[in-house]
Amino acid sequence: MAPVPGVPGRHFMQMAMMVDDLMAACEAWTRTTGIGPFFHVPHVVLEEFGYRGGTARGLDFSVCIAQSGGIQIELVQQHSDGPSAYRDTIAKGQGGFHHLAIYTAGYDADYARYLDQGFVAAVDGTFGGFRYSYIDTSAAIGCMVELIEENPTQTDFFQRIAAAAEGWDGVSDPVRPGFPAPAL
Repeated sequence: MAPVPGVPGRHFMQMAMMVDDLMAACEAWTRTTGIGPFFHVPHVVLEEFGYRGGTARGLDFSVCIAQSGGIQIELVQQHSDGPSAYRDTIAKGQGGFHHLAIYTAGYDADYARYLDQGFVAAVDGTFGGFRYSYIDTSAAIGCMVELIEENPTQTDFFQRIAAAAEGWDGVSDPVRPGFPAPAL
């Protein structure tokens, strides 16, 4: 049985791609794969966040998220030039696979499990009062792992994305407003 979208667990529930042009990427994904609709959350700005043991500022990025069966497709465009987990593996102006995400009710245990294996957190932060992190597992598995702490707002958003994909005709409203904003 496929995982239910928006339900926490150890399963990967999202795969994310870095893109240089978010709207062009949505159009290409929809045209090529029929996946959609995408929910657009423009200009998420993190004034301050934990970055590789220190503090970084001014991260500005936008996302579009669609559901494909039991997994979300997240497209991410970073607008700012500062350091981030995104730029750690995908250079400015480039695109490619970036991370897998786990939506977890056991954030502390999952976080500790990765650190106990010797991995480091590239980014730690809170968004909407709930925690997220990007664990740099790229040397071991070729990508980062994002941990997203379960919360009611995020669950509702994820379920809205999944519901919109059910029976979507592949044409109407391929990019929709994504408020409330998702966790990273």
